[in-house]
Amino acid sequence: MRSWSAPEVPGLPGAGRPLRLYDTAAREVRVTGPAGASPGQARMYVCGVTPYDATHLGHANTYVAFDMVQRVWRDAGHDVHYVQNATDVDDPLLERAERTGVDWRELATAELDKYRADMTALRVIPPREYVAVTEVIDQIAELVVRLREKGAAYEVDGDVYFSVAAAPKFGAVSGYSEAEMLALFAERGGDPDRPGKRHRLDWLLWRAERPGEPSWPSPLGPGRPGWHIECTTIALANLGPGFDLMGGGSDLIFPHHEMGASEGHIVTGEWPFVRSLAHGGMVGLDGEKMSKSLGNLVFVSELRRELDPMAIRLALLANHYRADWEWTPALGRAAAERLGRWRAAVARDRGPDAAPLLARVRERLADDLDTPGALAAVDAWAAADGDDPAAPGLVRDLADALLGVAL
Repeated sequence: MRSWSAPEVPGLPGAGRPLRLYDTAAREVRVTGPAGASPGQARMYVCGVTPYDATHLGHANTYVAFDMVQRVWRDAGHDVHYVQNATDVDDPLLERAERTGVDWRELATAELDKYRADMTALRVIPPREYVAVTEVIDQIAELVVRLREKGAAYEVDGDVYFSVAAAPKFGAVSGYSEAEMLALFAERGGDPDRPGKRHRLDWLLWRAERPGEPSWPSPLGPGRPGWHIECTTIALANLGPGFDLMGGGSDLIFPHHEMGASEGHIVTGEWPFVRSLAHGGMVGLDGEKMSKSLGNLVFVSELRRELDPMAIRLALLANHYRADWEWTPALGRAAAERLGRWRAAVARDRGPDAAPLLARVRERLADDLDTPGALAAVDAWAAADGDDPAAPGLVRDLADALLGVAL
């Protein structure tokens, strides 16, 4: 599937530091990248959207955060192999299509076009492979067959489930108790109370054909994939086992990333399935998490009519990627004012020496993506006076290359 246009990324003098991120499974901040801090290819998978509505600020917060990972890795000299999926067939998409009287394929296509436009406007570097689930149905079915052959899957009325009993590392990613898992599983698309399952936390790998639903032929019979197995399949096919980083919003810790890690473990025999997992915080509105189910959404495409996309990006970066925060119009106004100050500063014919600023921004970003600290450093430079004619150009380049903000 086609991705979106890549922004031009300026080169910077020197090289950045190794990126340290909070690893959800390890419960600590650790160096990420290929074999720790050594140069080489850094492999990252970020779970994509289910395209039944346009990109909202919660989505943007996640994809800008992992765009920052890309930028810091590139600045450190790594070749970044980034993969993202699009869940272009799933229950929420089908339900929305039915309610609105639109063909589900047309709905997915239209919403993915909006998503691409939003990512382009926010200067998010696109993935090397952008993979739609409908493009890899055969691969997903093959992986389910392999899990069944390993004794990790069983059938309930034609549907195929993963057996938690076959996963010795289940729970290692989230660290949640079984009670917490069951509550989240029920809340986030699971079916803990379905009769015939061996364990309430067993999850769907393959959904047998239902009347009126799309389905594909497979060795498992006609049907379509469950949610978690799709990302496991796409990540393994494009990055291989033991890749460097898997990311998404914190609502994916459980069940999505927990269950995907167990699938990958069983099918490959290797643990961990991914060396590090990182998760972004949730964006709220009016006291609630911003979500499609609640309908309390601020859409990026609509916000772009009011704010420069670079101001939107600055508003996102003003919050630490792991923090939960709430959107208000005041945040947008503050970001627009900051953007104006920065643009005025780099439009001067001279300014303070920017080499210390470059070092400071690199230091802050390498420390668990401290974007608020990086923005504060640029603020301080913009407010100061100096007589270096090369400084404004260097600041313009570092803002673009490291922060993704075109001045």
